[in-house]
Amino acid sequence: MHEDEHGERGDHGLFGPESVTWRVMGEPVLMVGGIRALLLQALHPQSMWGTAQNSELMDPHAAWARLGRTVEFVRVRTWGTREEVERVGRRVRKLHSKLTALNLRTGETFRVDEPENLLWVHMGEVDSYLDVARRAGVPLSDADADRFVDEQRRAAAVVGLDPAGVPASVAEMEEYYQDMRGRIWACREAREGLLRMFNPNVPRQLLPLKLAAPGIGLLVVSTLPRWARRMYGLPGLPTSDLAATLTLKGLYRTTHVIPERLRYQPDALRARELIREREDGARPLVIAS
Repeated sequence: MHEDEHGERGDHGLFGPESVTWRVMGEPVLMVGGIRALLLQALHPQSMWGTAQNSELMDPHAAWARLGRTVEFVRVRTWGTREEVERVGRRVRKLHSKLTALNLRTGETFRVDEPENLLWVHMGEVDSYLDVARRAGVPLSDADADRFVDEQRRAAAVVGLDPAGVPASVAEMEEYYQDMRGRIWACREAREGLLRMFNPNVPRQLLPLKLAAPGIGLLVVSTLPRWARRMYGLPGLPTSDLAATLTLKGLYRTTHVIPERLRYQPDALRARELIREREDGARPLVIAS
């Protein structure tokens, strides 16, 4: 909680102006992280099959509306009040609790909201947002990075995970991925999704995005961990890592030439104002002698 200009404590949801999350999530360059997360999440076959068999993501005519709902969920989870977060969380948990899918390797039916599936999707977001932010040059110390991972356990609870079982630091997240790498691969649906990213079926009003898609897709793929790129059958070269990092830094610097009121979405802009108010309030008053 945080006091507003009238001395009242405001509801800033899961995070608030003291959090690393608010400092990170508003940056426009994190759009790359959001797309990267989708590609990383798709490498868990069971999670991918659950998505492919139950959602409109595989329908090119409905995928954009579905993607829009996902973006709105992330927005509310990050910037919304406690009541708003709980409302969207209830809706998502209720939806997932009704869904099952078929494991195409074993023939067994599984619940979409199995903890392993939910945790994999969660960690794909956390790793992607943090990796892109740090490589782009968003000011974050190692301690800040650990705090970001820890704070995101609150987001994990929104979809039904027990925060106690969710990685709480960068080291724990790296250990998690090391353990999971032997259990994941790029299934057919994941590879098809990768190809669609380079040539998306977009509504007429988003036609410019189709033209930009190959360049965006190349950047996003280059930001994936080398082991993930190799699972997709792509080169996992260190030179690709360097090129992606330099591009992200360039994008971050370019966006910061744009005035804040145009650079940030309304939620992020309001968050930055609250962060500055908090910092000004914490700064000691110096009286000149």
